[in-house]
Amino acid sequence: MLGFGKYLKDYLEFNNISQTEFASRLGVSQKHMNEILNCKISITLEKAAQIYHLTGIPIEFIINAENRKLVTEYLKRKYGDENNIQDMIKNNFFMNELIKRNWIDFKDSSNAIQNYMDLMDFLKVSDLDALNMVQEKTLFKKTGEDINKISLWIARCDELAKKQEVKEYIPIAFDFLIEDLKLEAYNNFSIENITKILNNYGIFFVVEKALARTKVRGCIRVKGKNPAIYVTQNYKGKDSFFFELFHELGHCKSDYNEAKNKIIIEGDEKQEQRADEFALNTMIGKNIWKDIENDYTEKKLLKISKDNKIPMSFIVGRLVRVGIINYTSNLYNKYKEV
Repeated sequence: MLGFGKYLKDYLEFNNISQTEFASRLGVSQKHMNEILNCKISITLEKAAQIYHLTGIPIEFIINAENRKLVTEYLKRKYGDENNIQDMIKNNFFMNELIKRNWIDFKDSSNAIQNYMDLMDFLKVSDLDALNMVQEKTLFKKTGEDINKISLWIARCDELAKKQEVKEYIPIAFDFLIEDLKLEAYNNFSIENITKILNNYGIFFVVEKALARTKVRGCIRVKGKNPAIYVTQNYKGKDSFFFELFHELGHCKSDYNEAKNKIIIEGDEKQEQRADEFALNTMIGKNIWKDIENDYTEKKLLKISKDNKIPMSFIVGRLVRVGIINYTSNLYNKYKEV
């Protein structure tokens, strides 16, 4: 038997209360009472409140029991028995990896229904159909990606972002934010300092390792009125980390309104090109880059770096990226920052 009815039946038996008497106290017919006790109908929040006043059984317990009934019925219609449900969770939502990383506290890992409820609670959706609707609003190229892994990673970042205190986001202060980040990049930066700077300008910022074999590098969404930038640890050095950060800030500058209703991992070609250009030009201005292309001797690059407060790793990293030098060159290996 599923639902709260079985618990209510035990309560009445333990307290020697007849079903007829309780039906009268609850203000329902005997038939309605039988349907409640045999879990034939769902108990509304209003009815749960009435039962609480009569029995002292917490409303939350009543509603959770009813939700569990609805979830079980939904899953059995969709997947059959509990073995199939457990296999679905393990195979499609990588339960073992979630446990290993302590992302989700599964209350009873042997109970398929409970695992599903814990998973939906972590993802902040009512069921898999609702999850599909959320995923449809996630912008990315689906080829070679796993949307469930990405959804789990975003949910994890959302949890970590809750711990941050951010100020009001003021778009007109955006240029000041960029200058503060560039200065931090030139100095001995830390993720902690970057996070503080972004929080101070009203932006959530989380760096969290993605699930295994997920190619996602970062995303942007808007929580309330505050942008939230999440990046993975799929970067090899300081220059690639800041490129990803400034890329997402490029989306923040140009695609803020769209990010209110969508999670942008990879937008359309125009959006991605615009974000890439913003990142490149933020790290090294167009005119400065022209000077570098004309003379990329070490002495000249060091002067440009010092005069413009640009990390040498940004310069040599971009020289490699465009093919002017290669990864084996002495210049690159001398100034790269891992």
